[in-house]
Amino acid sequence: MSTYARQRAAERITDLSLRGHDLVTFWRECTEVLAAVVPHVDKPCWYTLDPVSLLITSHYHDGLPEYPAEILRHEYYGGDVHQISDVVRSQFGISTLHEATGGDPSSSPSWHMNMELGGDQEMIAALRKNGEVWGAVGIYRAPGEPMFDSDDKAFLRAVGPDLATGARTGLLVGEARDPQWPDSPGLIVLSEHGEVESTTPGVERWLSDLPDGDMDAGTLPSAVHAVAGRALRTAESHDDPGEVALARVLSRSGTWIVLHGTSLVASGSRRAAVIVEPAHPARITPLLMSAYGLTAREQEVTRLVLGGDSTTQLAEQLVVSPHTIQEHLKSIFEKTGVRSRRELVGKVFFAHYEPRFRDNESRALEGDPLRGEPFPGEARD
Repeated sequence: MSTYARQRAAERITDLSLRGHDLVTFWRECTEVLAAVVPHVDKPCWYTLDPVSLLITSHYHDGLPEYPAEILRHEYYGGDVHQISDVVRSQFGISTLHEATGGDPSSSPSWHMNMELGGDQEMIAALRKNGEVWGAVGIYRAPGEPMFDSDDKAFLRAVGPDLATGARTGLLVGEARDPQWPDSPGLIVLSEHGEVESTTPGVERWLSDLPDGDMDAGTLPSAVHAVAGRALRTAESHDDPGEVALARVLSRSGTWIVLHGTSLVASGSRRAAVIVEPAHPARITPLLMSAYGLTAREQEVTRLVLGGDSTTQLAEQLVVSPHTIQEHLKSIFEKTGVRSRRELVGKVFFAHYEPRFRDNESRALEGDPLRGEPFPGEARD
């Protein structure tokens, strides 16, 4: 594949990430792009991950509507090499199964599962931007096909930030377009002159709570104009879409509201989309408190364990001794009914994330927006 073809494909993914697509539409469009520049068998496996815990919240594969339960359990309980969570937290955020096994993929149970589905080689890449992971993609090749090479990896690393932007935007846009969800974000599309072109239902309640706006008089809060303006200013050209502009504003009711501004691709015009949502704390924290009665410090330790931190790293971050960390872990294990870190991660995933994972599979089939947070409610064994 020529350098020019890869460059054009990367530009296409950048373009798609700025169109404000829902998540499934974004994945489908990107699937076509990848097929042309990184040949593979069947279709890519797309995932969204909770950036706080790095646990999977959704999966999309055109042709595989239901993810095999045995592969999902193996991901969290199998202890194999080349787990998604390990790859996305690695330095480069990309790896192949052949590399992870030292050239002998048959030593990995994952390889045998992949072979049953027709895939010999496996490459996993993080969708990561500014240090935050929003998803991952898995690509496979059939037996006898050429090995994934440095050019394949370089391409996926280059487009990873744009894929992350598209995934994050797709989740927010999906929530904003479904007014049935409590605390759903709102979406406003502005022209380059600051005129409102469209809004989603319910956005008025967020705008009315922001300072210095007067919705009755048709005056938008200054924070909306500021975020939209920054997004448009950083987008110097079609090939340089700029960055996502962010603002965190204290509302009139005393809560924090976050605004995300990004430029949108449109023929002949410049537009900005501003998504307004409540500033959620790490959503896994209240779930852990209500389900297991963990103390604030135990919740923090658990969150870091989910992110893969070692005992030494935990002690350094929390400024305590390794012995204190071990005491916290002992208490956490007792309260959650597990015996190891791996079991703790699996427990949290299957209690709070696997229900969301399966719910999102149904949503994808029905054409409904996908959600990116843990499932609310009681813990499930």
